[in-house]
Amino acid sequence: METQSEKRVFIFDTTLRDGEQSPGASLRSHEKLQIAHQLAKLNVDIIEAGFPFSSQGDFDSVKRIAAEVEGPIIAGLARTTPQDIEATWDAVKVAKRPRIHTFIATSDIHIQAKFKKTRDEILVIARDMVTLAASKCKDIEFSAEDAGRTDREYLYKVLEAVIDAGATTVNIPDTVGYTIPEEYGKLIRDIKLHVPNIDKAVISTHCHDDLGMATANSLAGVLNGARQVECTINGIGERAGNAAMEEVVMAMRVRPAYFEGCFTEIRPAEFHTTSMLVSDLTGIPIQPNKAIVGRNAFAHESGIHQDGFLKGRDTYEIMHPHDVGLEKTNLPLGPRSGKAALKAKLVELGLSIQEETIPDLFDAFKLLADEKKFITDTDIANLAAPFLVSPHAV
Repeated sequence: METQSEKRVFIFDTTLRDGEQSPGASLRSHEKLQIAHQLAKLNVDIIEAGFPFSSQGDFDSVKRIAAEVEGPIIAGLARTTPQDIEATWDAVKVAKRPRIHTFIATSDIHIQAKFKKTRDEILVIARDMVTLAASKCKDIEFSAEDAGRTDREYLYKVLEAVIDAGATTVNIPDTVGYTIPEEYGKLIRDIKLHVPNIDKAVISTHCHDDLGMATANSLAGVLNGARQVECTINGIGERAGNAAMEEVVMAMRVRPAYFEGCFTEIRPAEFHTTSMLVSDLTGIPIQPNKAIVGRNAFAHESGIHQDGFLKGRDTYEIMHPHDVGLEKTNLPLGPRSGKAALKAKLVELGLSIQEETIPDLFDAFKLLADEKKFITDTDIANLAAPFLVSPHAV
């Protein structure tokens, strides 16, 4: 039986590292710092601030975030090479809570095609570089890149070796978004069963969205014992992106019984502000139907939905817009809207008309709605003008 503390899921934000690898999403140092401060307000557990060895600019950004952002653990990414690990430590060591995150691929396709090495050679490199990292920092994360396509028995051996060498978190990336939720969940479950020293490390997920399953795979990992989720704001990242933090967090929040009481310490009321900031600074727009933070996530245009919502919010909403930092639900008026939504808009605008004139106003509204994509408040005021109750009427 897990305790309450064992149900906590740590949120590892990699917006500034994997997210910035989205084509065209390059950020300047002060923009990264601005996002990092907002991530701290959101109360993420770990910020992966960048890849220090990759460039002087990235090194400087990571070091600045480590020095100035308080609250979250500040992590830097390093390949399993001495120079990467040295650079990462130099960048993050000024943080109150630093982490070195080192990685190497473990799938045969990477070992043979990319490294041209043997499995045994990769295992030795992983073990030795984690040992080096652990000599500098007590918080070490190891990622088995392309774990989703790695031979299971070999993966178990690598994880056991790096934990013995000092890894406190072991990350199981679905690097190319290849796995299916049931498959990925079983991978996490099997790791718990077959890695003898797994109780000495936190299991982490890092799922990509190439098949549209990054969030589902991450949550399957949580259900099977993962207690860290690596994700990004708005799901940005390489190719089709990463698991979206807002989706992962709100799924657990809305369905606590299904996720067996697993929870995060995220402040979801900061999601809207954080989402808009990341979109503005990266230049990557948020698709309108994006879950949680999209423009239409709390919008109902269908007359049936609008009528149901006005009678009872729970009919068509499973969370409140205030939960994620929005002011209210939007009931846009369009060709599929009904009389209930039109009446609600009149009340909102302070326009009073005779009840018997509603059918005529509604007919006029429908004619206009068939011609325009969006009906504005000004349109409604103009349509209602001939039907307004006289200011002298009783």
